[in-house]
Amino acid sequence: MRCWARPGSGGKKTGKNPTDRGKKGTKKSLLTDGEGGPLGVVIAGANVVEQKLLAATIGAIVVERPDPSEERQNLCLDKAFDNPTAEKAATDASYTPHIRRIGEEKGSCNTSKGEKPRRWVVERTFGWLSKCRGILVRYDKKDINYLALIQLACSLYWFRRLYRMGVAT
Repeated sequence: MRCWARPGSGGKKTGKNPTDRGKKGTKKSLLTDGEGGPLGVVIAGANVVEQKLLAATIGAIVVERPDPSEERQNLCLDKAFDNPTAEKAATDASYTPHIRRIGEEKGSCNTSKGEKPRRWVVERTFGWLSKCRGILVRYDKKDINYLALIQLACSLYWFRRLYRMGVAT
């Protein structure tokens, strides 16, 4: 649910990236449906921990969710969310969290034989968003402009997807 971009000109919501010699960067947190369609996105500095962004990412969903009492809604998360804070954020939002535990064997969490882990769906969406150069390298100083650019790219993703399905004419 996360990815980071190096800012070209800085601005707010940037922070020192702990994995890139302390250079400033922006972290994107993305929530997708089961097929990779973006539902909600937030940005923060690269030094912000993922579990702190989970509640904000869930709150950023722009489409109306089905009633959780009628339809079970699952939330697949990776090892970075293996803590009580992330689990509480998911259950407070009426999701059933599926978190791969630290030390757990590969393939034992939410996958059946021959099926890929659900995490690749989010990574594929991040890969598609990274094709937009303005998102890959952050040129915007204002964080609201950068977030709007990401949201515009997400809406373009949905339009293309619905057009291919024949829903948008």
